[in-house]
Amino acid sequence: MKLRIAEIFESIQGEGFWTGRPSIFIRISGCNLRCVWCDTPYASWEPEGPIREVEDILEEVTNSPIKDVVVTGGEPMLFDGVVPLCEGLKRAGKTITIETAGTIRRDLPCDLMSISPKLRHSTPMGTDWEDRHEELRLNLPVINELTKAYNHQLKFVVNPEHPETGIDEINQLLTDLDADPSKVILMPEGTDSETLHRRARLLAPICMERAFALGQRLHIDLYGNTKGT
Repeated sequence: MKLRIAEIFESIQGEGFWTGRPSIFIRISGCNLRCVWCDTPYASWEPEGPIREVEDILEEVTNSPIKDVVVTGGEPMLFDGVVPLCEGLKRAGKTITIETAGTIRRDLPCDLMSISPKLRHSTPMGTDWEDRHEELRLNLPVINELTKAYNHQLKFVVNPEHPETGIDEINQLLTDLDADPSKVILMPEGTDSETLHRRARLLAPICMERAFALGQRLHIDLYGNTKGT
């Protein structure tokens, strides 16, 4: 079984409820969506990286003393190889986070399913991908299945300075899913610290009102918007 790998690196987890934990990141290249604000186009819009045997990936990763492994993308749930990858990680005693948009369901070992449903503002309007992205970006049955099957977080990327913030869409989605607000994270959109902090201040009152968590992108503060971080 093989996977195209954009990068493998060790860093601090910068997002979600496990922010700050030393982690190994396995970024699988390839995605079924094309978010207009995607910050990893090398794993989505222009997928890159070598095609590697799952066993080779496991040999590299399981030799590290770091326990937490983040399987990310792109969209890792697209590929059959993610199942034996996660099975091998679990056999090695790793703690597994999967970062997914929640459009595809697979049964695999996972300690934290980090689901980031894509809102309307993610659609690349006026491009060849517009219709396909809009059709695929939200799969409520799959998200519902994932939230019931796994320990999870629902992470929403939000730009509170945009006329279409997506907050109303989030509220409706959570109602449709009957979701637990304590599992919800609002994360400001942005790829530099100044923008992220400014938008986080605008999101804070919304989080207070709805009992959501306010997310951050700690890796941006620490290292900037660069690969391997």
